[in-house]
Amino acid sequence: MSARRFRSVGVDPATGKEAFVLARPGGVLEELADAQALKAAAVLVTVVGAVLEAGRPSDAELAAFVPSLHGALEECVGIMAADREP
Repeated sequence: MSARRFRSVGVDPATGKEAFVLARPGGVLEELADAQALKAAAVLVTVVGAVLEAGRPSDAELAAFVPSLHGALEECVGIMAADREP
């Protein structure tokens, strides 16, 4: 990802708090953050899919997912774009 920003690397099991890093492009922490982002996106896809399959969700139910879906999509696009950079 070209813009440097804090990225999640998961939740610390000892404290239950989310851990963030300022990852260097191509570094180990970036790899961990990428893996965490892809796991989070996969879980979100599963949850939203289940809501959609359960019937016709209300506009409010769907709207509740928009910020999370946008964030996950933005991060996944960043990961894919970084893989394409020379």
